[in-house]
Amino acid sequence: MYHYKHIIIAAQGPILRITLNRPEALNALNEVVHQELSIAFDHYASDSKLCVAVIRGIGERAFCTGSDLKERAVKAEASTYAGGYAGLLQRFDLHKPIIAAVNGHAIGGGLEIVLACDLAISVAHAKFGLPEPRVGLVATGGLHRLARSIPLKHAMHIASSGRLFSAAKALDYGLINAVVDPDRLDAEVEQSIEEILAGTPLAIMAIKQMML
Repeated sequence: MYHYKHIIIAAQGPILRITLNRPEALNALNEVVHQELSIAFDHYASDSKLCVAVIRGIGERAFCTGSDLKERAVKAEASTYAGGYAGLLQRFDLHKPIIAAVNGHAIGGGLEIVLACDLAISVAHAKFGLPEPRVGLVATGGLHRLARSIPLKHAMHIASSGRLFSAAKALDYGLINAVVDPDRLDAEVEQSIEEILAGTPLAIMAIKQMML
């Protein structure tokens, strides 16, 4: 059994729950978190008993604020991970559904994770955005999904301006499925889980595979 340091893993029957656990860094991803997420998604993909996964951040401030820039500043070059950024963004053969429970800000790589999930439910106070160009970076794992999800001119504005926008705006764009008060987030996520589990696993996987 792998002992995770910066994420919390809980398997409950057919549900795998993944929680980013770096509250002091607003759940930013360092190298350890990337490695641990890669292991967690490997487990999800290979375990036939698991049918739906939920990813969220610890606390109420941030779902994920992207890469840990303090760590990146002292590393000579970015590392690579199985499955890509967050162990997920280049995992194109994972046909099981993933729900993003957006408990707070989803910025940079955090928004990229949301884009890689199949459903996303957000609290009202969350902010979204891709501020990478303001620090000389590019959201390489999310731009293709963003451009496929919303009209190109909106996608270009989000990606090139680096401006943050509200959960209500993210809902208008169609980037998330619902906006709820924080005390309703868990209930809304559970309802989505129940709806997915009401279908047969093979049918749900086939639907995702055909849509993608």
